[in-house]
Amino acid sequence: MANTRIHVAAGLVAGGDVVLPEGAARHVALVLRLREGARLILFDGAGREADATLSEVGRKRVVATVESVRQGGGESPLAVHLGQAISKGDRMDYAIQKAVELGVAAITPLYVEHGDVRLKGDREAKKVAHWQGVATSACEQCGRATVPLVHPPQTLAAWLSARDEALRLVLHPATDDSWRQHAAIDSAALLIGPEGGLSDAEVEAARRADFLPLTLGPRILRTETAPVVALTLLQHHFGDL
Repeated sequence: MANTRIHVAAGLVAGGDVVLPEGAARHVALVLRLREGARLILFDGAGREADATLSEVGRKRVVATVESVRQGGGESPLAVHLGQAISKGDRMDYAIQKAVELGVAAITPLYVEHGDVRLKGDREAKKVAHWQGVATSACEQCGRATVPLVHPPQTLAAWLSARDEALRLVLHPATDDSWRQHAAIDSAALLIGPEGGLSDAEVEAARRADFLPLTLGPRILRTETAPVVALTLLQHHFGDL
C-alpha cells in the first residue's frame, strides 16, 4: 500500500520533528489507526516532500520524524491559470479538485453576469479557505508537492485585465480551432463560464483580451465538467499527458 501523504505548513529538515496539523493528526490516529513506526510522506505545498516516520501518536498530538527531504514531482511543464465562474454547492469543489489533479497552476473563482453566487466579507474568506483545503486534499491524493493557489474571487473584468499567459482560451461554441496551431508554450489561461454560459458581452471582453474560443464538441457540458475536459486537452497538446 502506498504511504499516506500529508500536507504540513512547516519547514522540512532531515532529522527534524513535525507536529501534524489537527485534521491530519485525527485522520492518521483515528481513521487510519496508524501507530509509531508507520511511514508517511510529508509535503510543504511549495514543492518539497519528505519521507517520515511516526514517532508519537496520541489522541491530541501526532509527531513525525523527517528522514530525508527531496524536491517533489508531479508538476506539469504547462502552467494553467483557471478562471472558473463560481457555482453552487459541491460543483465548485469538484471543479477545483479535478483541476488540481490535472496539473492546474492557479485558480481564480469569478463573479460573472449569469452567475448566481455572490460572496461577501467573512463568508467569502471562509469559502476561499474551504476551496484551498479542497486543493490541498487533491494534492495529497494525486502526488503533487506544490499546492496551487486558490485566489480570492474577482470580477471577470479584473481577471481578464491581469492575463499575460502565452495562450488564452475561453470556452465557447465555435468552429475556430486555431489554438491547436500554437507552438510549444509553458503558460495558458482558461476561462470557464457558469451553468448559463458567459454573456455575449463577456465573450467579447475575453476576445478583446486575446482569448481564443475553445469548443468541446456538440454536447453541452456542466460547468464543473468543462474544466476537466479542457484541461485534459491542454495537457495533451502542451503538457505531460
